[in-house]
Amino acid sequence: MSDVTPKHAAALVALDWGTTALRAYLLGDDGAVLDSRASPAGIMKLPAGGFDQAFDETCGAWLASHPGLPVIAAGMVGSAQGWVEAPYVETPADASALVKGIVEVTAANGATVHIVPGVLQAGAMPNVMRGEETQIVGALAGDAALEHEPHGALIGLPGTHAKWAFVFEGRIERFYTFMTGETFGALRDHTILGRTMRATAQQDPDAFIRGVDTAKDAGHAGMLATIFSTRTLGLTGQLAPEQQSDYLSGLLIGHELRGLNEVLAREQSNLAGRTLRLIGNEALCERYRVALERFGCDDAKTVADATERGLFRIAAQAGLVRAAVRVN
Repeated sequence: MSDVTPKHAAALVALDWGTTALRAYLLGDDGAVLDSRASPAGIMKLPAGGFDQAFDETCGAWLASHPGLPVIAAGMVGSAQGWVEAPYVETPADASALVKGIVEVTAANGATVHIVPGVLQAGAMPNVMRGEETQIVGALAGDAALEHEPHGALIGLPGTHAKWAFVFEGRIERFYTFMTGETFGALRDHTILGRTMRATAQQDPDAFIRGVDTAKDAGHAGMLATIFSTRTLGLTGQLAPEQQSDYLSGLLIGHELRGLNEVLAREQSNLAGRTLRLIGNEALCERYRVALERFGCDDAKTVADATERGLFRIAAQAGLVRAAVRVN
């Protein structure tokens, strides 16, 4: 008798197609990744009409081997600059709302690509996400307890435009966007703050925590009043050139978490003792975990495979695949 576990049949091509890159997954009927492809063909790097070629180069061999395989995609591919626009669905939004908003496009190779919509939070200061909504669905699929948190789940997605989503009973109720990553890059590369920095492969955790704590101190006047300290601490010999980048990173992430804490305070809550989940690059999530601990939150696990799980769950709910094992 063979002790080799049979591989599940290919059931779905799932695409995470963003601004700068395309990540493709061949998923089995249990949602597991059978194969994957990475391409630099993000939507802003493609020539006019380049979606068909990028899709075929990335996924053509899979589709040739598995004729009729369904295809689902999420991310900026569904934006106004994407392959076809999938209009936002408004909050509160769950997986069912995303399924209803799916838009189809027929590729040159004959495949039908089902594009998941983003989510819009309407109001005086509207907020949007594309791609993160699918990751949030994936987080819920991998941890059913999140759907039953008595006060709702808090899910953070660190990155260029960091998102913090409040999820209740499987619905994205509201969310906040912090331009932390992009602001860091702009300040480091295009302002006087970068002139005294020296790049290094080694991170300085003490400098990072010093930045977080500076932002956390309610006695300071806010981000615009503290970021210049990145330079002045260097000028006065309190931060070495190699430490200033980490200090600035901690400062900006600290201000992000301070702002989030102020939002929670309006609901008679805070980050201290809070259970939350992080989705994203593990190294970046680790930085956020360190920063969150300074705010009293020491339960911030990273969700693995959120994108793949989310795409599979939405596809299953849309009837594109029949799961061999229930995704929950």
